[in-house]
Amino acid sequence: MPEKKVIEALVAGGQATAGPPLGPALGPLGVNVLSIVNKINELTSSYAGMKVPVKIIVDPETKEFEVTVGIPTTAALIVKEAGIQKGSGTPNTEKVGNLNLEQVIKIAKVKRSSLLAGSLKSAVKEVIGTCVSMGVTVNQKDPKAILREIDEGIHDELLEEESAEQ
Repeated sequence: MPEKKVIEALVAGGQATAGPPLGPALGPLGVNVLSIVNKINELTSSYAGMKVPVKIIVDPETKEFEVTVGIPTTAALIVKEAGIQKGSGTPNTEKVGNLNLEQVIKIAKVKRSSLLAGSLKSAVKEVIGTCVSMGVTVNQKDPKAILREIDEGIHDELLEEESAEQ
């Protein structure tokens, strides 16, 4: 019984094609590349404009396949939520966008399962840490100032209400 083949790739959400990286990896397995690409696009359409990790598991015998979609990087989610093209090349001096704390919480919830954080508060702090390195402000302030405010308990109400909902 031959082993299943696993192909992992980073694709543009909803815009995978039969070209590289998928075509050359899937072609030799004798599967219907187009049906796999269509499945990937169907599963990643909500991540339009972001790079999304996908894993394709193919059974070379039966030509059956399954596609699993990962979660885009925190940086990709910040770029989408802030409506910017990319992070700042010089985040200390050039700020390229702003998120409000509610948007940061939304990203933290999406990423929660793949973060090391044990609580929503920690997850939010991880996302804000990424904002620091990307030159994205939070609530129109330096993200480090927001981290201090979170540590001081200023935003506890917002962070606790969220966890009560789950």
